[in-house]
Amino acid sequence: MRRVLHDIKRTQDIPLMQCYRAKKLSQAAKTGPQIIVNWESTFPKELRALPHARFIHMIRDPRDVLLSGMRYHRKAPLGREKFLADTRDDLNGLNYQDHLNALPTDHDRWLFEMRNKHADTVREMLDWDYEGYNAFDIKYEDLILDLDCSLWRAMLEEFQIEGLDIDKAVQSYWDHSLFGGVAEAKELGPQHAAHISSGSIAQWKTQMPRALAEIYADEYGDALVRLGYEADQSWVATCPDTVAA
Repeated sequence: MRRVLHDIKRTQDIPLMQCYRAKKLSQAAKTGPQIIVNWESTFPKELRALPHARFIHMIRDPRDVLLSGMRYHRKAPLGREKFLADTRDDLNGLNYQDHLNALPTDHDRWLFEMRNKHADTVREMLDWDYEGYNAFDIKYEDLILDLDCSLWRAMLEEFQIEGLDIDKAVQSYWDHSLFGGVAEAKELGPQHAAHISSGSIAQWKTQMPRALAEIYADEYGDALVRLGYEADQSWVATCPDTVAA
C-alpha cells in the first residue's frame, strides 16, 4: 500500500505526507486532493473530524500478523524499523532484533513478539473508531483476493475524490500488488524480498502450532472476535500439533 500511494503521488502529481499530530495539518494542500498517511492508524482527531476527509483503514488477521512479524523482525533492516535497533534495559542492553534472534526456539520468539510489538499492533486495530465518519474498513484478506481490482475501484468511486483519476489509481494498485505487477516482475527487489515471504491468507492454519494457539487464544481471543475473524475459540483445535521449522 505504501508503494501504491507513492505511485499515485508520482503519476498524478498529488502531494503525500505523513500525519501523526494535528499541527502537521497546517502543511496540507489548501486545494485539490492530498494523500495523508499514518501507518499506525493514529490519525489526529482534528483530521478525522474534517467532513471532506476520506479514510481507508486496512487490518490483517492478527494471527498472520504475528507469524509474519516475527519472521520479518528477525531480518528487517534496522534503518527502516527504529524500534528494532533501540537497545533496551529490560533486554540486558540488547536491541529487539538481537534479542529475538538470540532466543532458543521459534516458540520463544513467537511469545516475545506476541507480548511486544504484536501487542501494540493489535491495540491499534482495536482502538480504531470503526463508527468513524467517511471511513472504508477493509481486511487484507479481501484486498489480496481483489484480483480484478473491483474492490479497490469501488472504494475510490464511493469516496468521489475530486481531482483523482480513478483509472490511473487502479493501475497503480495493480502494478504494486502481489498478484499483479509484483508477481509479473522478474525479481521483487531488495525491499520486497526482505519483507515478503508469503502473501497468502490464513497462514496460521498450517503454521501456528497448537501450543502457541492456546496461549494466543487466552491473550487475544477476544480481539479476534471483536475484529470479526472468529466467533469463538474453536479455531484452536484446528491448528497442527507441530509445524516444520
